[in-house]
Amino acid sequence: MLILTCPYCGITADETELAPGGEAHLKRHGPGSGDDEFHSYLFTRENPRGVHFERWRHAYGCGKWFHAARDTMTLEVFGTYKAQTTEPPKEVRAAITARHPGWSWRDFS
Repeated sequence: MLILTCPYCGITADETELAPGGEAHLKRHGPGSGDDEFHSYLFTRENPRGVHFERWRHAYGCGKWFHAARDTMTLEVFGTYKAQTTEPPKEVRAAITARHPGWSWRDFS
């Protein structure tokens, strides 16, 4: 079972108390964007084997959205952080690098 800590209220909860929200750190295109950009936003998602960044909502708690970094093969959680953060914090990146040497944060812009 997946267990995450909400960075807002500090409660550690299992996945039954949370609601998944898909991939984190997506570039959203607003009005006036082209069809290709909108298509990419709607349908193009990563499905990695290994490190992945996801959005979660503490549905049966404070109700806020947050991001989680985890390994999709082992369910190891490297950390959680507030949804307004544009890239994983240094401590989360360090935890990932410690377990996966050579891993690097990609550019989402």
